[in-house]
Amino acid sequence: MLPAIIIVVLVIIFLSLLFSFVPIGLLISASASGVKLNISTLVGMRLRKVIPARIVNPLIKATKAGIQLPLNKLEAHYMAGGNVDRVVNALIAAMRAGIPLDFEQACAIDLAGRNVLEAVQMSVNPRVIETPVIAAVAMDGIELKAKAKVTVRANIDRLVGGAGEETIIARVGEGIVTTVGSSRSHKEVLENPDSISRTVLDKGLDAGTAFEILSIDIADVDVGRNVGAQLQIDQAEADKRIAQAKAEERRAMAVAQEQENVAAVAGMRAKVIEAEAEIPIAIAHAFKEGKLGVMDYYNMKNVMSDTEMRNAISHAADPNTAKK
Repeated sequence: MLPAIIIVVLVIIFLSLLFSFVPIGLLISASASGVKLNISTLVGMRLRKVIPARIVNPLIKATKAGIQLPLNKLEAHYMAGGNVDRVVNALIAAMRAGIPLDFEQACAIDLAGRNVLEAVQMSVNPRVIETPVIAAVAMDGIELKAKAKVTVRANIDRLVGGAGEETIIARVGEGIVTTVGSSRSHKEVLENPDSISRTVLDKGLDAGTAFEILSIDIADVDVGRNVGAQLQIDQAEADKRIAQAKAEERRAMAVAQEQENVAAVAGMRAKVIEAEAEIPIAIAHAFKEGKLGVMDYYNMKNVMSDTEMRNAISHAADPNTAKK
């Protein structure tokens, strides 16, 4: 009796390990869905550390949708780090929408890091990208602030290696700045905001990107600062400061010249005083040598007194000189 119980227990353990290692339920579901699998294939997935449900369930889904996919390629895509379920969903959605998309292309897009299912959905239902407020200045110096809404849809052929939404926003912003900057007056832009859309669309901004631009709509245009007037004010202020600096330089030069003239006059006066101080010495020396007599000295003094009297009389006769 005891050996029979042990055998039953061993059989139960063996079956439990077998069913945990070999997904029999998954094999039955695949067979019921028309997917041909065998136990060796599932065991091989286990040995390669591949979760069979991640491969078999998408394969069942694709078969039910009428898409025939090779099991080995699905497993290879999974082992490369791809999302098999998302790729299969994208293939089914593309087939239903009539979008040409094959398995290899879908795998390449998925491995490139892009959401292939979202790309297919965007091809059917375009997305609207709203740009931030973009400031531009017209020729008359008035700043305009514009915001645009860009309607795009995914370009399946350019998803691998194509630029993203940031490039679209940057190019649209560049087009808005160029269009506003080439306008003679900001009023022209306010009157015809669709001119921005036409100009930007004509530039082919979606070249090299993963999207196709369907339309560009200007959502809002506001008038900003008068940049031209502000620049003129700044220029006038700068010119004023330059003029003040030059005037201060001329004033400093004039003060320096005046001080130099005063110093020169003071030097000349000092020389005159020095020369006058030498007169008594010269007269005394002339007396000693006998070259000057007493009468000569008195005659000289009389001449000097007469000169001083004449100067006093002339100053008294001139009212301006008298006031001074």
